Amino acid sequence: MKSNIPETERVVADPPGSPAEAELERQAGSDAPRRAGHRGLWITVAFLALVGLAIAVSRSGKASAAQAAAKAKGQAPIPVVVAEAKIADFPVYLSGLGTVTPLATVTVRTRVDGELVKVDFREGQLVKEGELLAQIDPRPFQVQLTQAEGQLAKDQAALVSAQLDLNRFKDLVGQGLVPQQQVDAQVSLVAQSEAAIKTDEGTIDAAKLNLTYAKITAPISGRVGLRQVDPGNMVHATDTSGIVVITELDPIAVLFTLPEDSLQQVLAQTRGGATLAVEAWDRDFKTLIASGKLLTVDNRIDPATGTVRLKAEFPNANGALFPNQFVNVRLLIQTLSKVVVVPSAAVQRTTKGAAVFVVMPGDKVALRSVEVPQLGDNHAVIAKGVAAGDVVVVDGVDKLQEGSMVVARKAGSAPAAGAPAAPRPS
Repeated sequence: MKSNIPETERVVADPPGSPAEAELERQAGSDAPRRAGHRGLWITVAFLALVGLAIAVSRSGKASAAQAAAKAKGQAPIPVVVAEAKIADFPVYLSGLGTVTPLATVTVRTRVDGELVKVDFREGQLVKEGELLAQIDPRPFQVQLTQAEGQLAKDQAALVSAQLDLNRFKDLVGQGLVPQQQVDAQVSLVAQSEAAIKTDEGTIDAAKLNLTYAKITAPISGRVGLRQVDPGNMVHATDTSGIVVITELDPIAVLFTLPEDSLQQVLAQTRGGATLAVEAWDRDFKTLIASGKLLTVDNRIDPATGTVRLKAEFPNANGALFPNQFVNVRLLIQTLSKVVVVPSAAVQRTTKGAAVFVVMPGDKVALRSVEVPQLGDNHAVIAKGVAAGDVVVVDGVDKLQEGSMVVARKAGSAPAAGAPAAPRPS
């Protein structure tokens, strides 16, 4: 009968001291040193990993502590943008809001009554003074001229006849053939004929003038607007709407206002006969539209707004200025010569007044109080506190304090390698 017990079980089940058991003990004895060697290697690797981790944590903690200490002491250099204080001429401007206004605007009307037979302009066209704009039917005025000339010829003939009779009467009165009263009457008749001729000449001139008025011409140079009446309509001298409106565009004026506190600065210059320059800018003060000159100052201050109106004239050949356009106006009052100038962004407002950060030797900054008599859009005049050649901070001042270390770069240059760019002001 064959046994169902597996071979391995049968081996284990062999009695002690059997050859099979002896073979197993021999194999186990030979594998024991190999397993002990593997266990030691893993223990060594684990120990080295733990040591490395401890060193990394230690170094990270030391670096963080060092950075925190450096930051607490203010030793971390701060990136800033700097500029150099320079000697320059500084223009002093007054700014105000202005409206473009034509120097002349004319509503063209007819001076005589009649039918409008022709229009010789296009809407929006630029016309010259004296240029033909429209034509009124001239035939009625030509008839009046012919009648007046005929009446003049008749009265001239009557004058000649009266003058001949007067000469005869003067000869006869000396001979006693006619009374003196008749001579005097003839003298009066001659005078009446001469007066009639004067009247006829005036009628002729009026008819000729009406013929001239039948041709409607431009009284000024400028741009014509929209036509108010079409050919074929009857026009009258009493019409209020007229035929068309002409606006002078070159030159053109700008009316603007300034605070009443600035009035004396302007008057001090104009009383001396100075011609003040004026600039017209767009709404954003980014584009210079035109340059002109100040014409006059109004004769009163508006009590409601506390402002005074001024008028400037601009050449406008390119048509950049248009009637009723709103512009920003800058009036040049004076130019300060050879003063210390820094960018306006360098000037800071503190509790003690205006101040600037100056970069000192060793890349440290010092906060200096300054006197700023004039502050413009881009630059400021420094009367005291900063000298020409000093380097001032224009960007990045929000992180600075007295004695801060900085990494400086000049405005317009690229940031230094390894240093972050200074933040832009918001």
